[in-house]
Amino acid sequence: MNVYFAGIGGVALGPLAEIARDLGYSVAGSDPNEGLMTKRLAETGVMISADQSGEFLQARHQERVIDWFIYTSAMPDDHPELARARELGIAHIVKRNEFINFILAENNLKMIAIAGTHGKTTTTAMFVWALQQLGIPVSYSIGTTISFGPSGKYTSGSEYFIYECDEFDRNFLAFSPHLSLITSIDYDHPDTYPTRADYAAAFSQFMSQSSQVIMWERDTIEGLTTPEKAWKLQPNEIIDVPLAGEHNRANATLIAKAAEYLALASQEAAKTAIGSFPGSARRFEKLGDNLYSDYGHHPVEIAATLQLARELSDHVVLVYQPHQNVRQHQIRDSYTDCMQLAEQIYWLPTYLTREDPALPVLTPEDLTQNLVNRTVVEYADLDSALWEHIETARTEGKLVLCMGAGTIDGWLRRQLER
Repeated sequence: MNVYFAGIGGVALGPLAEIARDLGYSVAGSDPNEGLMTKRLAETGVMISADQSGEFLQARHQERVIDWFIYTSAMPDDHPELARARELGIAHIVKRNEFINFILAENNLKMIAIAGTHGKTTTTAMFVWALQQLGIPVSYSIGTTISFGPSGKYTSGSEYFIYECDEFDRNFLAFSPHLSLITSIDYDHPDTYPTRADYAAAFSQFMSQSSQVIMWERDTIEGLTTPEKAWKLQPNEIIDVPLAGEHNRANATLIAKAAEYLALASQEAAKTAIGSFPGSARRFEKLGDNLYSDYGHHPVEIAATLQLARELSDHVVLVYQPHQNVRQHQIRDSYTDCMQLAEQIYWLPTYLTREDPALPVLTPEDLTQNLVNRTVVEYADLDSALWEHIETARTEGKLVLCMGAGTIDGWLRRQLER
């Protein structure tokens, strides 16, 4: 089988390309941006081009007929490479969901879906780690890089496919999982769900499509309907596991309960396996002494990550880059007490992507009006002055936490390489 991924370097398609390669398929793809995933795939012999005009795709198709053309959700419908795929008459031109369902059916895999507004990536990686420590074969797809394996993997003999099941673009509604773990439910992705009711309805539908659900009783929003089959956990059920951060311990509990439900391991064995979890990239990732990078960009995520940081240090400096102006219009009123555990805040301009041109761009001053600790905010940019502030704080023994899904992580890594 010949499979082509348009956007092969992304966190959604890159892991699928690795899985396709494991299954023995011929894999090629395109991505205008070179990154860790494209480098890793190229090292394994995958042909990748930055050319998305359609010429590279056509050359591959003429060399050997492409069976599947899988494209990223970020690709517009009039994209030239997508248009060329249609012109070439490729049999399957789909987003990732249909291909995943094909893999599940072909290999008799049961999906364990990790869904929720926050915490999906770390929980997925944690579950994969735990099963590996328990010696249980597992196939998986994780939307980040991990230190203990590839981001996506098919393991021969595995019964389960653990999948980071994202609600963006209504991705998760394409599946009927054997088991779904719901890490949290809040309101997010206003570009996909214009209202909270839309968001709640999508989660209600997803849970109804799952054979079994494990979630927290506290996780609910207006309009959410949870099925009677859902196993709802209470706060007193959080397991004692040596992981920093209340949210990490809560997500570890979901995994332990899932292992118990699936009869994979006792709770004690699961706790031991989870307790040695090394973490994943961009999720409170340590980049250097007193310096951490985190992908979080929602008030709930910020509060949770600051709580984690305060378990490690009494002096936490936050550098924050908001993500997507359309999202900031939705969550601006939630910037109240979410940063109160930071003794100093450096607030950056919003990283702009997939924007509504009709919306005025909210300034840092607009977004910080309601912060309870607004007096510790300093407006900043990704420049040498900010790096000096970060270096000074680190030298003074303070923990510097840099949060955002935009350019902040790459900028940090470049400063450290100098």
